[in-house]
Amino acid sequence: MCYRRSPITAGNLKGVYKALFKLVFVHLDPERAHTIAFRWIRLFAAVPPLRGLAKAVLSRAAGRGGRPVQPPQPVQALGRTFPGPLGVAAGFDKDARGVRGLLMVGFSYVEVGTITRWPQPGNPKPRLWRLLAQRALRNAMGFNNHGAAAAAKTLQRLRQARGGWEPVVGVNIGKSKVTPVDQAPEDYRASARHLAPYADYLVINVSSPNTPGLRDLQAVEALEPIIVAAREGAAEGLAAAGRPGPVPLLVKIAPDLSNEDIDAVADLARRQNLAGLVAVNTTIQHDLGAGGVSGPPLKARGLEVVARLRARLGEGPVIIGVGGIETAADVRDYLAAGATLVQAYTAFIYHGPAWPYRVQRG
Repeated sequence: MCYRRSPITAGNLKGVYKALFKLVFVHLDPERAHTIAFRWIRLFAAVPPLRGLAKAVLSRAAGRGGRPVQPPQPVQALGRTFPGPLGVAAGFDKDARGVRGLLMVGFSYVEVGTITRWPQPGNPKPRLWRLLAQRALRNAMGFNNHGAAAAAKTLQRLRQARGGWEPVVGVNIGKSKVTPVDQAPEDYRASARHLAPYADYLVINVSSPNTPGLRDLQAVEALEPIIVAAREGAAEGLAAAGRPGPVPLLVKIAPDLSNEDIDAVADLARRQNLAGLVAVNTTIQHDLGAGGVSGPPLKARGLEVVARLRARLGEGPVIIGVGGIETAADVRDYLAAGATLVQAYTAFIYHGPAWPYRVQRG
């Protein structure tokens, strides 16, 4: 007598992850849990047979009837072909060490960072909290990373590996905590110089609430010299590496800007010929303590900002929509509001390793 093996399904894998989350992860410090999970993702991705096996299992788990998820429609943007609209937002892979792993679990592209000119440890721990009832996160990480020079070496190794130019990788850069606000342009210039040769696009992050004075740089008079300096630094880095350019340059903005300030940033983006904008970062509109909140509480404002930007910018520049994406319907909402691409992070933490494939299936 032979027995037919049941296929792995989205339901049973989701159930396993849900049980693991409740029994194990919620009892761990959130940052510790993230470190452990990311280590396993990188471990599987580092071994080609394991990477292929994990990709097949997760894709079949998210598919219907045990069949692999069919690839989504590619997106032409920023001079590249994105395999699909859903990428992982900056903050998950701070030092560009897990690009292949994040593609393995179903994301179409990866935005690494935030990376600063100088290495820095970030803010004191604890600095990451779960908001279980809202399926949200609050973080006060403070751009902990190993610095632009180290990240550039990591990305260089990726690009020099077989197939290393296939992944679409954006690089998110921010101001070092030790750099005075009035010296911010040079800080961004240096980071762009290091990282542009290995980036498909660069994002200027002036919207994190966890670096003192950073959000003040969203004011147009402070932001414009940063854009100019980052563009010049990127050109210098590309010339030194012998790579053609330019690298598309975007700016990431906060949801807490007034509508008038959002309009001003959009006008600056057109004046400076930016490739686009990333909307939005975490919100500080809460009474929970330090840090910014991400996840479902952010969705409504994220959609408002994306729609306002698209109305102001017209059809040209790219808008990457971020904030509160949990389902394929959420992705469609952002695309309908005017986003070209979307990113997520928090839902991946709550819904498990097959979640990107489930969204891509939709």
